[in-house]
Amino acid sequence: MKILHTADWHLGKRLDRFSRLEEQILVMEEIIGIADEENVDLILVAGDLFDAFNPGVEAVELFYKTLKRLSKNGQRPVIAISGNHDSPNLINAPDPLARECGIILIGHPKALIQPFGTEHFKILNSKEGFIEIKINTVDFPVRILHTPYANEIRLKEYFGENKEEEINKVLAHTWSELADQFCDDEGVNLLTAHLYMNKKGNEILVEPEGEKPIKIGNADLIFSDSIPEQIQYTALGHLHGFQNIGTVEKPVIYSSSPLCYSFSEAGQIKYVSIINAEPLKSVTYEKKALKSGRILVRKTFTSVEDTIQWLKENPNTFIELTLESETFLTANERRLIYQSHNGIVYLIPKIKSRELIEQESHEINLNQNIEALFKDYFKSKNGGQEANDELMNLFNEILNS
Repeated sequence: MKILHTADWHLGKRLDRFSRLEEQILVMEEIIGIADEENVDLILVAGDLFDAFNPGVEAVELFYKTLKRLSKNGQRPVIAISGNHDSPNLINAPDPLARECGIILIGHPKALIQPFGTEHFKILNSKEGFIEIKINTVDFPVRILHTPYANEIRLKEYFGENKEEEINKVLAHTWSELADQFCDDEGVNLLTAHLYMNKKGNEILVEPEGEKPIKIGNADLIFSDSIPEQIQYTALGHLHGFQNIGTVEKPVIYSSSPLCYSFSEAGQIKYVSIINAEPLKSVTYEKKALKSGRILVRKTFTSVEDTIQWLKENPNTFIELTLESETFLTANERRLIYQSHNGIVYLIPKIKSRELIEQESHEINLNQNIEALFKDYFKSKNGGQEANDELMNLFNEILNS
């Protein structure tokens, strides 16, 4: 069978003042196209479906339309779990209606999905945190352990976590019980979760800028050795870069976000994962690159002319722009820069430090007028840089208002 794994859609997310909705519409279309072209049997969406607990109407509409098309109007099951950006109750709310379209929405950890069936698949077994599905186009059952994002309160409520017990032990015990009961060699065995998981002994993975950090009380990090031996593929969400923290034989994959959502992701290629799986064999997976969306770039320049030339040559980008110079930008220079490009998210002027001619400090005459005091203050705070005429005019305007 073939499975498509995607995560961290963050529908409704903005980049500072810029909406990303048009890009999200295009990349959702691209994911649907890949699912159809690859003729996948099952789709897993591993959390952070929205960017906020209360997403806007347009984001919600895009979410439902995308899931419906991914399910091919109920012909293939789609399983979507909540992440740390999602409201579990909002994710759960449309579930009874979504099931009619072959979509299973799971908001809470250890959720119990009531068995149901469509003409294309049916749930054979269900327990808190587990479902077993029989798909008509596949000759064997698919077992899925599911763990949406769990904060400390949810863990206490759903897992009975106490302060002395590490979250690794809680999850390992819960997953192991389910795997031992249901995951034999006669089916495909999967785990999907929205967690900050690392491989023990490896360098700690860095969460992207702008991502709400996952910290579950004072518990230790969650490590991939908590995953039961029976699990053939683990579909994770939360980190925005594609990576396998498992092994070649038993991948533990962050499939990446579909778009670059912060400048810490500048230059990243985004993917979905296409998995080939069958009982008693190691799975194989392929990274399918996504091409939609504007490129995020961090650039530093030392002249306004070079800045404007590059901006005009690279229109389809969002840019964090740092401009190093000996003097502050004038209002006219700022205007020219912003007129040359419509995707400047941040413009960071950086004044090159000047070595002071006189290294020894000098006393400031506090009896001089306020304008002279400001000039001395500005010079002392900016490595000897003189305040230019434009800045002084602004200071006087404020002073006199």
